[in-house]
Amino acid sequence: MSRIGVKLKQLRNEAGFSQKQLGKKLGVSETFINEVETGKKIINQNLIDRISKILGKDLNDLTMSFEEEVYKEEQKFSYEPKKQKTNDVWNEAFGSVLKSICIYKYDLNKPIGNKQLPIVSNKIEGYPQDKVFYIEVENDDMTGFRICKGDLAFAHIIHEIENNAICLIEYKGERKIRQIKKLDNNKVLLVSNSGSLLTETVEIKNIKAIAKLDKLEIKL
Repeated sequence: MSRIGVKLKQLRNEAGFSQKQLGKKLGVSETFINEVETGKKIINQNLIDRISKILGKDLNDLTMSFEEEVYKEEQKFSYEPKKQKTNDVWNEAFGSVLKSICIYKYDLNKPIGNKQLPIVSNKIEGYPQDKVFYIEVENDDMTGFRICKGDLAFAHIIHEIENNAICLIEYKGERKIRQIKKLDNNKVLLVSNSGSLLTETVEIKNIKAIAKLDKLEIKL
């Protein structure tokens, strides 16, 4: 079953549609919907957009794209043949308590590296394993917060804005790291500091919170 199929089935059930009902709204057969959900058929972007509109949820949301990338990375690590080395004995011994966490640029498109972190109670730093990753800081917008270009920030996926959190956000088509301060239910203050404090008042609906930064590893 494909990830898009899993997501479609989940959102369809949440919206209370049967396969037949969804197919009727899309002008396709119940069999077609079933084959998409079971991974037997691949749908194009136009159909994905139409389904998203009907179900009221985006099939191509960030979380799904990120989880798909994590899934691919896990499959790669699981199935790529490895040459047995001396260190592999230790890697296998600790394999059940360590997990490779991907490092990304702001676009979260393709991993540029990975770091190993311990798994505790099936979580990493208290978060689900598939919701965490590292971000490589791309600029000096936040040097006033001691966050500099080249540093690695451990982060976890969020869907709602958290007051006073330092987050990776999307605003005006760009990905940025900013501190977010809630002003009211509709507006927030985006704070940066590259030597002098800069603030920008924006409406909550105009920004997308992607991930909250939890820890920082400084580049020396």
